[in-house]
Amino acid sequence: MNDKQIVELYMERSENAVNETYNKYSAYCNSISFSILQNSEDAEECVNDTFQKAWESIPPSEPNNLKAFLGKIARNISLNRLKHNNTQKRGAGQIDVLLSELEECISDSFSVENEIYSKQLSRSINAFLESLTSEKRKIFVSRYWYTRSIKEISEQYDISEEKIKSILFRLRKQLKSHLEKEGIIYEK
Repeated sequence: MNDKQIVELYMERSENAVNETYNKYSAYCNSISFSILQNSEDAEECVNDTFQKAWESIPPSEPNNLKAFLGKIARNISLNRLKHNNTQKRGAGQIDVLLSELEECISDSFSVENEIYSKQLSRSINAFLESLTSEKRKIFVSRYWYTRSIKEISEQYDISEEKIKSILFRLRKQLKSHLEKEGIIYEK
């Protein structure tokens, strides 16, 4: 079943929508959740919550890209679960490392909840990503969206870990420069 047909099932409020979504996208959503949480049970719960959230969101939402829509939901639910888990354990972990790598690019002087800023930031980052070569975009997204480790990215693209680190360092500098030019952040 293609995505358009699945979305139509949601719009018709057919319970088959969730089954079809699960069959097509459970592995994809699980890979996102597991890469963030590093725990199979938590990842499985987040995947189930993802499909529940999709059921609650469609309608009124009618996503053009179901895979991206589900990926965003899975990622947000997983990050919230990680935050909850880390609040209990104070274990910091991989997400804190990723956020610290990007903190020089995205100033914390703006409130993340600020809708206008968030939309401007999103558009600007998307424009930045579109300006990259396919390989660099995939490396950046692997690291900062899918939260893959340097080692995993290195193995996936058959590039040394040092080269991956170097590419990511340069991309972060380019992103910071891009955001400064767009007026999203201001040089300190």
